[in-house]
Amino acid sequence: MIITLINTAWIPDCCQTLSFVVYSGKMPEKEKNMQITYRPKGTCSRLMEIETDGNTVKSLKVLGGCDGNLKGIAKLVEGMEIDEVISRLEGVRCGSKSTSCPDQIAKALKMAKEQA
Repeated sequence: MIITLINTAWIPDCCQTLSFVVYSGKMPEKEKNMQITYRPKGTCSRLMEIETDGNTVKSLKVLGGCDGNLKGIAKLVEGMEIDEVISRLEGVRCGSKSTSCPDQIAKALKMAKEQA
């Protein structure tokens, strides 16, 4: 299953009707793998690609942002259950920003879970 979540940060307020767009095909009952592409909002990172295997994060790649820190986070969440990743990363802030790359990873996973 491929889920593409696109944040509307680049769409003018007058045109925002959805917070994200989901493209997915019909998924066989047994298949639980997801490929998530997410455009974060309010962070230096520009694109997040998350691959899951059932309820587990299989891989995470982030384009932009603090390269070393995000590679470290990717290694840490690899093999971790999705709910555990969400609970650990949700609400993390970067400086005076109201969000962070880890918080955006949690948001992407939450949105994907809701759409699956």
